[in-house]
Formats: sequence, C-alpha cells, structure tokens
Amino acid sequence: MRAEVAYPLALELGEGPTWDAAAGRLIVVDILRSEVHQLAPDGSDEVVRVGQHVGAAKPRASGGLVLNLRDGVALEDGTWLAHWPVPGRRGNDAAVDSSGRLWAGTMRYDEAAGGGCLCRVGETTEFITEATVSNGIAWSPDDRLMYYVDSATRRIDVFTYVDGNAVNRRPFASVPEGFPDGLTMDASGCVWVAIWDGSAVHRYAPDGRLDLVIDLPVARPTACTFVGRDLYITTATIGLTDPAPPAGSVLVIPDAGSGLPSVPFAW
Repeated sequence: MRAEVAYPLALELGEGPTWDAAAGRLIVVDILRSEVHQLAPDGSDEVVRVGQHVGAAKPRASGGLVLNLRDGVALEDGTWLAHWPVPGRRGNDAAVDSSGRLWAGTMRYDEAAGGGCLCRVGETTEFITEATVSNGIAWSPDDRLMYYVDSATRRIDVFTYVDGNAVNRRPFASVPEGFPDGLTMDASGCVWVAIWDGSAVHRYAPDGRLDLVIDLPVARPTACTFVGRDLYITTATIGLTDPAPPAGSVLVIPDAGSGLPSVPFAW
C-alpha cells in the first residue's frame, strides 16, 4: 500500500478527519489556525474560521457541526454544551459512537502530565481525569470495546463499552517509536493509528498484534479515517525544520480496507 496526496494543503496542525456522509465531504481541522476545512471530492476546500483553537469538528444529525474548542464544546451557532474550566487547557480529539454520543478530549498547551481529560458530552461526565494528550477514540464493530490513546503513554488502551459507559481500562498495544495519535477502526475489528514522529500508519489486529506498517512521506501524520475503502490521513507541519510538501497535506491510501459507517452527533 502506498500513500498519495489527496488534498495538497499546508496545514499547520491538521487533525480529526471525519467523513460527513450527508454532505459528501471530508471534514478536517487546523487546530492552531482555528480553521475547519470542508473538502469536496472535486478538490475544493471550504474553510470556516471558528474564532478559537479547534481540536475536532463533527457533523450533527440535525445539520451543521459540533466543535471541540479551546474553551469547551459548542455548536456552530455558539450554543455551549460543555466548558473546559482548567486554565491553559484546550479541546483536542473527539469522536461519536454508534448511538450518536460525543466523546471529547482535552490537553494543556504545555502538555503537562495529567492536565487533560476525556469526557462524554451531554452529562459532561469525566471518564478520565488525568490524561496528558487525549487523542484517538474509536469503537469496535460490535460496540463492545472502546479504544483510546493518551499519546504521552505511547500506548493504545481498550475499555469495555456498555450502554455508553467505558469501564475496565487496560493496555491494548504499545508503540515504542513515535507517538500514537488519532485512530480509526475497520470492519474486521483492526485498529489503524497515525504515528506522530513515526512517519507511518500502524494497523493492529483485534488481539493487539501489529500486523501492518505503512510508511508515509511525512514525519507527522496525525489521524486517519476511512471513506469507504480509502484511508485518509491528516498531517502537520508544526515543529518541523523543513516542512516541505506533502507535509501539511491530506493523504490517502486507496483500497486500504473496509471502513465503518460514520455517525453524526445526535444532539
């Protein structure tokens, strides 16, 4: 498998690729530029500047987007659903489960240990209160497992998932080089994770075994998602001494596997 450039952008901190099935577009964010990019199959890019650093943007079942922002989780119309009360904290990655529940993570700007959290939005229940860099979240095809990355641990963890509750956290797989970032699932139950500072995407079998490494032409891939059988990957230029293309672009690996359907936020 070989990655190609799908959208030749120059994102500073591209993240959170999400397929908006209703609109037929790929949503990505550029966190530190406070931008949401809505990418069409014809290559066009509609950019929305949201006024705050934005860690994730997800489509809503009723239309529009929900945003994991610097100060909390909000709808596009400015309605706040949750606030992040800790000074120096911002929203980071987020994901929607098969029932339309939104899970949102945070981190501190200085990446201080234990300064972030992972919450289920609605009741705003903090399931993890001492994350460092809360990142990738995804669920197994049968909804019995939730996978989660706190990048600083260099590990993917797994929870038992029951009625919207994540319990019994335990290690799933370790990443000895680079840092696990955003992840996604395929229909066979494999976990795909972008490896920051690792120039690769890893695929882990349901038993936690690393069974595929796909080398990428960028140092800092950040997250991945399936659109049908194609795997799209966001990348970053931040912190690179020579951020030459295709760093900052959205990449694609054609026919990588069979993805799961995207689910909009039910709010």
